[in-house]
Amino acid sequence: MVKALFVLVLAATMLGCATALPSTAPATPAVAENTPQPTSQPTQDIYSESRRLMVREQIELRGVNDPAVLEAMRQVERHRFVPQDYIDQAYDDHPLPIGYGQTISQPYIVALMTRELGIQPGDRVLEIGTGSGYQAAVLAQMGIEVFTIEIVPELAEQAEKRLDELGYENARVLNADGYFGWEAHAPYDAVIVTAAPDHLPQPLVNQLEEGGRLVIPIGPVGAVQTLWRFELVDGELQAENLGAVRFVPFTRAPQ
Repeated sequence: MVKALFVLVLAATMLGCATALPSTAPATPAVAENTPQPTSQPTQDIYSESRRLMVREQIELRGVNDPAVLEAMRQVERHRFVPQDYIDQAYDDHPLPIGYGQTISQPYIVALMTRELGIQPGDRVLEIGTGSGYQAAVLAQMGIEVFTIEIVPELAEQAEKRLDELGYENARVLNADGYFGWEAHAPYDAVIVTAAPDHLPQPLVNQLEEGGRLVIPIGPVGAVQTLWRFELVDGELQAENLGAVRFVPFTRAPQ
């Protein structure tokens, strides 16, 4: 088992200010009937300008300047991943409910976490918390081989169908308890967790490649959490505090 030595390194800047990371909890109670529904019919992209403005004003101006991340978020059609009731808010600067108590994260948070993975085309990334599939799509758009786990069966099924219809063949979806990762495809160059546990799951650390990165929010349910970036160096974890966030709780299967 990898020894988890947390060398806490406070970030020199907070990528803007402490308030630059708004809540990622749902603004309204999520209900199953509002879940995004995949569409098999191609539609005209009338949101390209909305995406351009989203990337420029919400992401780039806040200090996320990785060209690959910015281009992926300009290309991935976020409106395909939100419920119909919220489609007019698809490119707004906040999270949205997607049903089953889950959310699609604020665009800035998606971009920030993606940048902090430090990934390159061809890398293998494990995602815990597929949700609507948007984060997986952003990674796949960057040429990453994505293995993503969702504990809610309905969300896993919808995300898998949506990713397939949109042509993201390099993203695989598994319906399972993400706490244990996806050992069959380990080790991974990076791991991203999009829900907040109260501690760092050791199985995810064990599935990291040497030099791999793990980006995860950690903290109690219903409170402000901390976004961490861990890197496995010589078998030990080095950690960097990326600031305050608020995510939905990390859901576990009944034990």
